[in-house]
Amino acid sequence: MTNRLSLLIFSTAKEPYEKQGKTKGGFMEIPEKYIDMLVNYGERLIFALLILIIGRIIIKLVMRGLKKHSEKKKFDPTARSFIMSVVSALLNILLILTIASTLGIKMTSFIAIIGAAGLAVGLALQGSLANFAGGVLILIFRPFSVGDFIEAQGFMGTVHEIKILYTLINTLDNKRVVIPNGNLANGSVTNFSINPTRRVDFTFGISYDDSIDTARDIIKSIIDKDERIFKDPAPTVGVIAHADSSINFTVRVWCKREDYLNVLMGMHEAVKKEFDAAGITIPYPQQDVHLYAKEGESSISLIGNPNYIAPSDSGQEGLKSASEQNNRKQKKSGT
Repeated sequence: MTNRLSLLIFSTAKEPYEKQGKTKGGFMEIPEKYIDMLVNYGERLIFALLILIIGRIIIKLVMRGLKKHSEKKKFDPTARSFIMSVVSALLNILLILTIASTLGIKMTSFIAIIGAAGLAVGLALQGSLANFAGGVLILIFRPFSVGDFIEAQGFMGTVHEIKILYTLINTLDNKRVVIPNGNLANGSVTNFSINPTRRVDFTFGISYDDSIDTARDIIKSIIDKDERIFKDPAPTVGVIAHADSSINFTVRVWCKREDYLNVLMGMHEAVKKEFDAAGITIPYPQQDVHLYAKEGESSISLIGNPNYIAPSDSGQEGLKSASEQNNRKQKKSGT
């Protein structure tokens, strides 16, 4: 009974396979149509892999040749890096379309899929599209170029490279900052390198007891000795404010863009040295405290007050001598 049941199950399970293909030696033979399909798609897959490998090599050669040609023709570095990024992206998209066509994927359906995917990706990557548009605007209007020293989005540094979506900046302490192009295109950018000359502004303070004319002459002599400072436009030296503790001079001079920092530091150092040599005081914030004793109150009460701090040793000695004189008077009156 068991043998008959096993034979029946084996015969029932074997019938569908015998209908699809004959068995030989206990194994099912693959139908010819599947073999032809496998050979056909296998050839396409091999061709697609060859196209991928050769295409990548060609793209690298094209980009290398484009870079050498742009450097030889001294093409603008700002446009060069941006254009090369766009060309590389387009060539890779073309390679993908070619591989899809080789695999037998219909381009109409493939383009429809790309369109639907592009819509979804576009909604998800609105910021990236804005950055791409910002990169195009930067390339067209040129608010700055590669190598310019700029201040933008709270960062200050030299533009290293302008890519499709981002701009790379090297700060003064050699940090790499990545700023989205959309923010640069829509925000304010200060370009320190666009003009060949710059103005350097200073403010110097002197004491109210010092001579204004002497201080002005010293500043002008320092300016005349510095060859980096232009004579035209003429430097400006004048009193701009009567501050709380000083008479303030404003000084404005012009120099080359590359000399800005050296002139800024050199003037501060030279003015301090010349003022010291001439006996001119550069005041700093301080307060003078004047103490008055009330009528009938001895000065000793001020010294004994725990909240009182004498301004100097000489002032304290003066109060002590006044206290001693007062004590003597009291002794004499008592006797």
